[in-house]
Amino acid sequence: MKPPLRQAPYFPSPQGARKRGPGGGRRQRRWLTATLVLTAVLAVASASARADNYPAKTITIIAPASPGGVTDMLARLLARRFIADWGAQAIVENKPGANNQVAAEYVARQPGDGYTLFIGPETTFIVNPALYAHHLAYDPAKDFTPIAGLVSINHALVLNPSVPTNSVKELIALGKAKPGQLNYGDYGVGSSGHLNMEMFKAMTGLNFVAVHYKGATPALEDVMAGHIQLMFISTGSAMPQAKAGTVKIIGLGAEKRMALLPDVPAIAETVPGFTAVSWFGLFGPARLPPEVVAKINAEVRTIFADPKVRQDFLDAQYFESIVGSPGELADRIRSEEPKWHKLIRDAHITVD
Repeated sequence: MKPPLRQAPYFPSPQGARKRGPGGGRRQRRWLTATLVLTAVLAVASASARADNYPAKTITIIAPASPGGVTDMLARLLARRFIADWGAQAIVENKPGANNQVAAEYVARQPGDGYTLFIGPETTFIVNPALYAHHLAYDPAKDFTPIAGLVSINHALVLNPSVPTNSVKELIALGKAKPGQLNYGDYGVGSSGHLNMEMFKAMTGLNFVAVHYKGATPALEDVMAGHIQLMFISTGSAMPQAKAGTVKIIGLGAEKRMALLPDVPAIAETVPGFTAVSWFGLFGPARLPPEVVAKINAEVRTIFADPKVRQDFLDAQYFESIVGSPGELADRIRSEEPKWHKLIRDAHITVD
């Protein structure tokens, strides 16, 4: 006699089906599909609820510089609009120090809930990983969530009026005739003023001598006094002095001439491919919920689309908006990183 056939075990669906039949598998698949759909609906509803309820408490915006600078101005602009547009509580905390590291490390340790935001200069994510490769206290890729670009700042190449040049071409000729005899000021090792001039030197073969200052203002004051001959500084900081005749601007670091200053040539007209631009973005800690990111991003877009903000803030400071998607901000970091890492390596730029 043949042994009885062994049947595969049968697990009834949670619908309570007791009999296997032609429709049992279909019923189970329908139940699984319904469960997945319900789960997805609940997830969407939960995400929507988080976005609708945000913000439910005070938002703290971290500025990695002292009051009065660009990061502080941006932080206070956002805080004012969050209060006005959302009825939220928003405050600014200034945490200067260590080329933005103090603030960045603090933000990296905060929960990713949307209530701690960071005004991040490009140096935080692009320059510091190369300058502090062995002792950086945060991971620029893993510890932050990009939210939106904010502004870019074109830097002006300014000279003391006594320097006998009135164009980038003439400056290059003078620099080659007097190697090592012209001094430039910057605002610290690894600052935008430092790296922009080192890039200019690398692309022109010039030999200028760096003088490091603790801030852009004292460096600019020494250019005006004639103690040093030149520097890169934000266009907004240079323009009042240029109008007063205490410095002269011979070129801008924009890719092309700025609409607000059409008579000032771009340095790239003489040195193709050269730019001297710094920028700022808005970031949160890692694991920020996408729906919260989307809500903040939409608000930033609204703020920078406001004609009054453009006139009284952007144009007044010669800033340019770079507001876009979180992905565009992440792409900006990835695309610029190799350029500056190569410069830092090739120029042997180190910090103590």
